[in-house]
Amino acid sequence: MKKITIQNIAIALFFIIGLGSCVDDLELVPIDPNLDTADKVYTSEEKFEQGLAKIYAGFAVSGQTGPDGEGDLGGFDEGHSQYWRGYFVLQQLPTDETVNGWADGNLPKISQVNWGANNEFIRSFYYRALYQVSLANEFIRQANNNAQEDWNGVPQMVAEARFLRALSYWHALDLFGNRIPFVDENSPIGSTLPEPAGENVRGPELFNFIESELLEITGEQGDSQNILPDHSNAMVGQASKGAAWMLLGKLYLNHAVYLGQENDEYYQQAKVFVDKVINEGGFSLVDAEDVSPNDSAYNTPYEYLFLADNYRCNNEIIFSINFDGDNSKTWGGTPYILNASIGGEMIPSDYGTSEAWGGNRTTAKLVSKFDNSDLRAMWFTEGQSLDIAQLDQFTQGYAVTKYKNITREGGFGSNGGNSAFVDINAPVFRLADAYLMAAEIDLRLNGSVSSASQNYIAALRDRAGVGMPGTIDLDFILDERARELYWECHRRTDLVRFGKFSGGDYVWPFKGGAVNGTSVDAKFDLMPIPFTDITANPKLEQNPDY
Repeated sequence: MKKITIQNIAIALFFIIGLGSCVDDLELVPIDPNLDTADKVYTSEEKFEQGLAKIYAGFAVSGQTGPDGEGDLGGFDEGHSQYWRGYFVLQQLPTDETVNGWADGNLPKISQVNWGANNEFIRSFYYRALYQVSLANEFIRQANNNAQEDWNGVPQMVAEARFLRALSYWHALDLFGNRIPFVDENSPIGSTLPEPAGENVRGPELFNFIESELLEITGEQGDSQNILPDHSNAMVGQASKGAAWMLLGKLYLNHAVYLGQENDEYYQQAKVFVDKVINEGGFSLVDAEDVSPNDSAYNTPYEYLFLADNYRCNNEIIFSINFDGDNSKTWGGTPYILNASIGGEMIPSDYGTSEAWGGNRTTAKLVSKFDNSDLRAMWFTEGQSLDIAQLDQFTQGYAVTKYKNITREGGFGSNGGNSAFVDINAPVFRLADAYLMAAEIDLRLNGSVSSASQNYIAALRDRAGVGMPGTIDLDFILDERARELYWECHRRTDLVRFGKFSGGDYVWPFKGGAVNGTSVDAKFDLMPIPFTDITANPKLEQNPDY
């Protein structure tokens, strides 16, 4: 893994302040690139602010100098190795929501759910997630060892770094299991190879670490001084208690996958923290009251969540990865999601971009889940067939128009519509997701939904312009999660949790490589640990059947 250096990152402070200020206002000087060891870098509270900014920036950009150049990870394409693009590829492309038509290396194997331990797209995200962990570890280590008592902002910064580390570790646990290499701020520095988090691929060690970190930084457990801010005091894209509660809810809801057995106590804990998000987090749905008659044609509340100025949806978006067409140029993230979804007869400027990469579109399986009146169904169908016979033909499968680099008022993002780089923030967690999680938890605990959860679903369905279903069961919840959250990087996790990702009970186009889909082995519920890491570290053990 590349040595951590902190340089040229004053611009990265954009990622934690959103759009309310410009970098010039901060009057920060980039850290001297010659000071490339952490003990020389972290010499003031301001330097800690810059170091934290680098950790946030690592979720949005791939290196030090824009879309390419001085990449964080040597040997990887900077577009493919960007964090949110890599996560999208692994969470969306192998599901019923997305197919990709590019012939880049082993990328088709992702859409076909037929990958191996040498897949470079799996490898690039694996190393990106662990790189983020390493940045956070060094930040926390330096804060513990070198921060002065009168640097009053550092304790909260440490809480934020611990949250961001927990987020990356959760992504890694979900994708790769419990035997990934584990390091924290107390691990030895040097040539010592890291131990796996746990002995078993489904086991408690990494789960317990993530849980304890999140409980401490929200003040739920222990007496840590590292406490996250409330959402009302956090800036757009900044970690808050609400974000940590949401991640705890996700961890507990998926516990049966991570631990290998179901335990109602964890569902009860999931309910505790999802209820905190809903009732104590200070969040609310973007709804009709937020729509101005002076706004553009993009005037439904749901659409607002995915526009160039979706930072204004901070009441619903619990945590986001922030992008800006001027200050955070990248070939990944939402620039990738938008540009890769445009092709065929689509006009890029209609979506606030200059490029059409013609890669990702959706399947008939997703389209069929929507009523005709559902306002969340956003497709481009002209010149597109619904059915897909060939993955490499963009015009086969409906194009998805959910993300647009257009503001509510109809203007372009900061790129003026003249480049590929966009302003759309990536929603990582939304209140709507918490509503659906609450209903699912009710069903898993009690077999029915509470009146509160019925009201949550009614609010989402009303916003979408559709009525309530006759029955609310787990099958409905899985489908409603697709309708509400498609292309937001939840689907693979959802399908695995519901037992629908592997096997043949539920298939979709090109699952298993067949045009209409076919059964796949249960080993694909987990990604393999990259062969390169297995070879480099004999302490690691490959996931089953890879």
